[in-house]
Amino acid sequence: MLDLIKYIVNQFAEDKENIEYDVKEKERVIEVTVTLPSSDMGKVIGKQGKIAKAMRTLVHAATPRNSKRYVVEIREKGGDVVDSDAE
Repeated sequence: MLDLIKYIVNQFAEDKENIEYDVKEKERVIEVTVTLPSSDMGKVIGKQGKIAKAMRTLVHAATPRNSKRYVVEIREKGGDVVDSDAE
């Protein structure tokens, strides 16, 4: 699943070398935190968060039925969470 997230992010980001991916596995979810430079934030999130929402929809659809749920967070380098689907 991380490969799918990396593929989608790399399609929109220009500064691919400075992107960090952090995966934390918890009891019922797997949290993937994507940390981007500020110059790529708008490109990856998209207008009104449409790209981020579409990425989460693809990740949800690709997740096997009885496996852990994936939560994707997008952070700015040195900053707080900018876009998250955590409930």
